[in-house]
Amino acid sequence: MQSNDARMLLHCAVPTALAGAVAAAISAVFASGKGAIGAAAGALVVILFMGLGLYVLQRTARSFPHLFQAMGLLLYTTQILLLFVVLVVFRDTTLFDTSTFAFTLLGATVVWVAAQGRAHLKAKIMYVEPSSGSGEKASAT
Repeated sequence: MQSNDARMLLHCAVPTALAGAVAAAISAVFASGKGAIGAAAGALVVILFMGLGLYVLQRTARSFPHLFQAMGLLLYTTQILLLFVVLVVFRDTTLFDTSTFAFTLLGATVVWVAAQGRAHLKAKIMYVEPSSGSGEKASAT
């Protein structure tokens, strides 16, 4: 993983983890221990899904740059569908409070996407390859 990819992952995962911790604390107050477990599980699921998706997208961008936009659209659609499947699978669980799980899942997803947008705007990613410095001058066409 390149340094800018790791930085992007860090700038997305940290705010999401903080949002998950806040949600767990609020859920612990209002929905007891099961609420806190549900909030922590929701934040963890979002960090895993979105982090894995970001990793796959970065690998695709390096290997197949012509597929980057299509892969991004497919990836985000797949992530949202998988989060929906997780909600359906854990709908009737007694391990944790499902309401706090669902709200934290939604909130952490919004925080991740916002943090990813901010990190992308703040990143100084060159879109033109700099010259090699071997003394070659660019020719005007």
